[in-house]
Amino acid sequence: MKCLKGVGCIMMAMMLLIPMYSMDVGASAEKSEKLRVLVQSVHKNELKQAKNNYGVRWEFEKESFTTDVTEAQFNALQKNKNLTVELVEEVTLDSKPGSSTSSRAVPNDQTPWGMEAIYSDTTITSTTGGSGIKVAVLDTGAHTSHADLANNVEQCHDFSQRKSNLVKNTCSDKNGHGTHVAGTVLADGGSDGFGIYGVAPESKLWAYKVLNDRGSGYSDDIAAAIRFAADESTRLGVNVVISMSLGSSAKSSLIADAVSYAYSKGVLVVAAAGNSGPNADTIGYPGALTDAVAVAALENVQENGSYRIADFSSRGNPDTDGDYLVVERDVEVSAPGRAIESTWYDGTYNTISGTSMATPHISGLAAKIWAENPSLTAAQLRTELQNRAKHNDILGGSGAGLGDDYASGFGFPTVR
Repeated sequence: MKCLKGVGCIMMAMMLLIPMYSMDVGASAEKSEKLRVLVQSVHKNELKQAKNNYGVRWEFEKESFTTDVTEAQFNALQKNKNLTVELVEEVTLDSKPGSSTSSRAVPNDQTPWGMEAIYSDTTITSTTGGSGIKVAVLDTGAHTSHADLANNVEQCHDFSQRKSNLVKNTCSDKNGHGTHVAGTVLADGGSDGFGIYGVAPESKLWAYKVLNDRGSGYSDDIAAAIRFAADESTRLGVNVVISMSLGSSAKSSLIADAVSYAYSKGVLVVAAAGNSGPNADTIGYPGALTDAVAVAALENVQENGSYRIADFSSRGNPDTDGDYLVVERDVEVSAPGRAIESTWYDGTYNTISGTSMATPHISGLAAKIWAENPSLTAAQLRTELQNRAKHNDILGGSGAGLGDDYASGFGFPTVR
């Protein structure tokens, strides 16, 4: 496996919210005592020796691995002509919730507008579905004891800690983003019935913390978590949806290979389109990958007889408009993403915006559909999402138009 030159090993940072979250792609290597590197070689003995010398964080196939080294060790590795060594760069986000309101002890609405929209029912008071389906939320972790999530937590693992590559049975979230995403997927209203509801409240949560509490992480940790979820799907014989409300403008070969691996194992991968709109060709990765379902963000505004695509939502490639095919850098579907209320890291509720919030609506819908049709393959489930989207075309917002467009993709799939 080879990295794309220059960007192949770049760490993926969350596109948490609308652009009030800004990336700081500074020289993080200079700020850290250790550097995360990817080491590759076709010389097995050299690679084995490097593993023995520096240790292994993650092994990717037989010819590459990642590890943490000092600057002096990094320089020494680079001098070995039999090894290819690249930094796995860190990207950090300002984690101030710029578009959030203050958190509240009880939800303003148990079935927020996104639930009403995806269920096509403005009077809905609760949601159903998702039984037997596992949704792996790769994010900042989750507040698993939140009253609206506790009943549905099945796995909770941390891939983000520096001293250990995988710490099981812990996924603490002090950021809020991961808890918010999880709630939109499968919050069940709480044991008292007064909490908030997600799209598929009978599905089970696999909370995989791949980003630290500042909202940053490394591409190798994310890739490893994707592969872990896929392997768990095979081991347990269960249907799994991977939900990733994270992204970067750069394509990581580690993550791209992991997404393809998961899809080949029968796992559906759903990812945020990004928050760099409204210009064309601003879609982020991994959403831009052909083996991932890229989700754009809608807002609760009617325009031309449909919901409107938010300006902040990243757009795809206009050259592929109208073909109803998915190629790299295409938006596939749309879902509610502005002013979304959901669960929060301290046991309360919060309202935030972004394609990060649109993504779990689709992940939850996929779980609900799959539970009703468990014999579907991931590819068939994806086709069902696309077909439902075609019946709910989005005509509002910059770049939106009849049919498959670069802003909203096929449209907005809903519950039938």
